Amino acid sequence: MCNTTQKELAEKIGVTEVTLSRASNGNTSLPLLEKIASALGVSVSDLFAAPKEGVIHCPHCGKSITLKTENV
Repeated sequence: MCNTTQKELAEKIGVTEVTLSRASNGNTSLPLLEKIASALGVSVSDLFAAPKEGVIHCPHCGKSITLKTENV
């Protein structure tokens, strides 16, 4: 899911953008973290290892994946 927006990720895992935003601020649950990690193809622990800029690296191809926030 390279260059995935927060909106696209929220839709893919079946939550609202608000829920996903809250999760990114630390207000989340393990089941939601598991959904996010699965959608991104990473482990839950990788979500915590990501730099604060919102960039993670694809575990399959090594490309940078930037999670962009859109103003709604």
